[in-house]
Formats: sequence, C-alpha cells, structure tokens
Amino acid sequence: MVIYGIYIVSKSGGLIYNYDHNIPRVETEKTFGFPLDIKLEYENKKVVVVFGQRDGINVGHVLLSVNGSPVSGRTTEDGRDVFDIIGVKDSYPLSLKFGRQRATTNEKIVLASMFYPLFALASQLSPVPKCSGIDTLTADSFKLSCFQTLTGVKFILVTDPNMQGSDVVLRRIYELYSDYALKNPFYSLEMPIRCELFDTSLHTLLELVEKSGTSNL
Repeated sequence: MVIYGIYIVSKSGGLIYNYDHNIPRVETEKTFGFPLDIKLEYENKKVVVVFGQRDGINVGHVLLSVNGSPVSGRTTEDGRDVFDIIGVKDSYPLSLKFGRQRATTNEKIVLASMFYPLFALASQLSPVPKCSGIDTLTADSFKLSCFQTLTGVKFILVTDPNMQGSDVVLRRIYELYSDYALKNPFYSLEMPIRCELFDTSLHTLLELVEKSGTSNL
C-alpha cells in the first residue's frame, strides 16, 4: 500500500493542511528528430507539453532539461531560449527530459478550493436523499478518499488504487487532528495547522499503515 498525501480542507473550502508522504518522481528522457512531434507551450513560468503525448511523456509534463542542460522557466542553464533551440533543424537530434513537477503551495490551495464545490455538487446530484458527498474517487493511477466531519472539515487521503481501509486511516487522522490541533490553545479554527506533534504523529501513522496495513489501527 502506498500513501501519496493528506489534505485537510476547512468547512469554507480553504486548504488548512497538506502533507506529501510518498509522491513518486516521474521523469522520462527521449531523443527527438526534427520536426518535434509534440507541442510545447510556456505556461505559468514552465515549458509544458500541451499536445502529442508519447513514450511516457504526457500532456501536462514539464520540460526539465535540453541535452542535459537544466531548464529554468523557458531558458537553459547557459541562457538559451528553449523555443529557439527546438525550432532550429540544426539542433537535432535533441535529447529532452520531461517530468511531472510537484504541485506548488498555490496550486494545492487552488485544487482544494476546486474540490469543495465538486463535493457539494455530488451531494446535489445523488438520487438518494441526504447524500454526504464524495466518499471515494478512483482513477487509473490513484484513489482519493474523503471523510467529512460533523463540522464540515474534510480529510482527504490520496493513495494508490489498491489501498484498502482508507476510511479507518482517515478516522485515525481525525483523532490526531482532534488531539493535537483542536486541543491546542493557540490554534484557531479555519487557520492553517502548524503543529510539530501533529506532523510527527501523522508521519508515524502513515509509515505504520504502509508497513503493516490497517489491521493494527
């Protein structure tokens, strides 16, 4: 069992805690001929694949290096513009490395705010009255499990698709939240959680789950 991360979203939809536990590093390097058969664009200060995925290089992956030279923004380490390089036939064959970069703090905040209306929409679309919202969302490469407390705080667990007992793990995380955040006299509701004891206890819990499963919780 692999646990990728934990998100805690306040009742108003703001991200108040995030813990990246075991996110895999995805990188692919290929040699290309002219003309380049994938389309790249400069978005959010990164050169991103927008069309033509192949050989493990997918839409959304970021250009990391050109011929071994790291890329920062849209320029290589020696100051050359990436698009000037890939647009010239004499530059080929060209070795390009792509990867999936970790989400920034701002991107995680945006994702958390997007989950909030999706959760509410799921409640309204349900044919069954009094639906609580999204409980589990399964994709080909991950599973997202959500536990909402009576006060509206959402605990989100992102794991591999084969993870079992996610509901048990989420309730244990809620217990840690109650013990180390809510009982902390210096913590205010709806504010980001900054508590070393909570971080340490959460890390210990996730390590235990990955090694022994949920039977001992």
